[in-house]
Amino acid sequence: MLAANDFRRIALGMRDAVEAAHMGHPDFRVGGRIFATLQANDEWGVVMLTPEQQAQFVRNFPDVFVPAAGAWGRQGSTTVRLSAADEEVVGEALTLAWQNRATQRISEKPKHRTQPKRGGTPRRHR
Repeated sequence: MLAANDFRRIALGMRDAVEAAHMGHPDFRVGGRIFATLQANDEWGVVMLTPEQQAQFVRNFPDVFVPAAGAWGRQGSTTVRLSAADEEVVGEALTLAWQNRATQRISEKPKHRTQPKRGGTPRRHR
């Protein structure tokens, strides 16, 4: 059994992770991107996995992991039943969620624009 404070401790143990708030509940971010949240009732956490990672956790630990409802769930957002979870498996899920967001942040850095925006006028360098 995992408590909300355990989930928080593990999430904040990730490199550069910070706690913020989103829609009335705590979230955990790396580079400004949410990789996990805690629900207001402290009974559920959420980890942002890929759909493939989600399927594996749901298959291997069906009492702990459940896809979130709707489009978020189809995209990999996965709820974690804290009362049924243990630290090791939640640590694995949080690590993957952190890696997903940290890697995504690096790959989304703006690229230097060599062409003007559509309809724009190129600048003349002096």
